[in-house]
Amino acid sequence: MNKFLAVFSAVLVLFLWSCKSSDKKEVNTVEIEVNKADYTIAFGSCNKQNTTNLLWEPILAHQPDVWIWGGDNVYADTDNMTKLKADYNQQLADTSYQKLIASTKVFGTWDDHDYGLNDGGLEFSKKKESQQEFLDFLGVSKTDARRNREGVYHSEVIDLDHGSIKIMVLDTRYFRSGLTDDSIFGKRYQPNAYGEGTVLGAAQWQWLEDELKTSEADFNIIVSSIQFLSNEHGFETWGNFPHEVDRLKNVIIDAKANAVLLLSGDRHISEFSKIELEGLDYPLIDFTSSGLTHAYTRFSGEPNPYRVGDVVAEISFGLLHFDFENNTVEMEMRGENNIKQHQLKQQY
Repeated sequence: MNKFLAVFSAVLVLFLWSCKSSDKKEVNTVEIEVNKADYTIAFGSCNKQNTTNLLWEPILAHQPDVWIWGGDNVYADTDNMTKLKADYNQQLADTSYQKLIASTKVFGTWDDHDYGLNDGGLEFSKKKESQQEFLDFLGVSKTDARRNREGVYHSEVIDLDHGSIKIMVLDTRYFRSGLTDDSIFGKRYQPNAYGEGTVLGAAQWQWLEDELKTSEADFNIIVSSIQFLSNEHGFETWGNFPHEVDRLKNVIIDAKANAVLLLSGDRHISEFSKIELEGLDYPLIDFTSSGLTHAYTRFSGEPNPYRVGDVVAEISFGLLHFDFENNTVEMEMRGENNIKQHQLKQQY
């Protein structure tokens, strides 16, 4: 009997310790404090509709005023519009995402997998039809200008008591010229010859220049599905069109718009990149947030001369907290269980 009691007591102690340890772990990994900013934008990219997204609830916990899709919002890779619609509808049926769109304004662009063609550009035969499915997914009105215009680029000014934020969403797919395969350095692509090809196309370039030159907003956010500053990894990047990189830098400098900040996705990693440009009195930052349901977990390093801090190779979403009084943006990468992975604060 005494031996039985001893064994029972030992098992009971182990059980209670296990429960206590489990509870302690949950408390330590979940951060629920919400930043009391004047305005908060959340964004992310690379979301497989067939994979459980563990980040919607952490995103909701921050009570964002805006959610921005950065591209690859579903993985369809198809020219079959029935399939594409079904993939979008599957994402729309997600109960946590339904909570987000019920409480938050949604912006977005597409990238290649929701556009329909992997690494695709202007050559995609179903881009007009795909555009309508994408706009349906975002809930865009049938009378919106994007319904009768080539490309999904769009801008909107958010006016607040403290100031204003302008969001300019680019389309880096519809007009983008062909890429140059890299058979020399073992990468997927190499930069085109300087002056060859385009990322945005003539009409969108003119639109963007006008949007920046006429902007009176305190903060100007440009959303690009592909990275702008990181240009040496050999995958898709603005760096494959070096003359287009120079053009956008010059457009930003010449426009003299306040606090221009770039958001990007695509890479299945998250990172901050920053560059000082002559003629611009603040650094230009490219905040990459990717991906929402899957990440490049085997990432072992790649060159990026503009990187700030470390690369995050785990599932991740981005946050931007705006402080109008101090003219600052506090940027965060957050992951599973709302863990803060990286942060960067910039005063303009």
